Amino acid sequence: MRAVPWTVTWGLLAAWTVHDAEELATMAGWVRTARPRLESRYPRVPWDRLEVSQRHVNVAIGLMGVAMAGASALGARTGGRSPVFQAALAGFGLHGVAHLAQSAATRGYTPGVVTAPVVVIPFSVWAWRRLRSAGVPVSSGRSGWAAVAALPALLGGVHVLAHALTRPRSRAGAVRTEAVQAGAVRTEAVQAGAVRTEAVRAGAVRAGAVQAGESHPRRRFLGGDRWF
Repeated sequence: MRAVPWTVTWGLLAAWTVHDAEELATMAGWVRTARPRLESRYPRVPWDRLEVSQRHVNVAIGLMGVAMAGASALGARTGGRSPVFQAALAGFGLHGVAHLAQSAATRGYTPGVVTAPVVVIPFSVWAWRRLRSAGVPVSSGRSGWAAVAALPALLGGVHVLAHALTRPRSRAGAVRTEAVQAGAVRTEAVQAGAVRTEAVRAGAVRAGAVQAGESHPRRRFLGGDRWF
């Protein structure tokens, strides 16, 4: 039994990075520009809910990267025998086929379709062959079914979490925050005014004392100064 090269296990993460770099650069813009054409062709699909911001795409791809890095690490530690790694490898290949199907259905470009036939699918086929040639027991059937079941749940979970992390703060919360800040400013202004008022009063008291002192003449009495 030969050792599985790192290009098979960590190669999964590398191939995913190349593929998702294309999605990172094109997904948010493609959804906006293709939406009118897709709405006219598939009016029952809620395309307004599928539109995502660039920040959402960044977070979603980052979360998926964590999952793929974990699967690759398990594959490297177990020599490609990890069921998680094999399911991720199968899911990656199926994901590439799904990209081709999406482009065929929409009759145009979809994010990731360029790297799907030149990176995703070829790497997946090559990696499975290397695992078999190294004598690693693979159950492509079970791994494939596990990937089919896990991939939609994983993608959905990633986008739900990305939405929760990137959704804008509610307007009501922003208004309350601004009101609190405005109240704090008014409180500081009132306190500053009170300080100035006290300073004015103290000055008036000192001025009155000076005037009172000047209104009493100083006389000599018993060889000393005294107030009368």
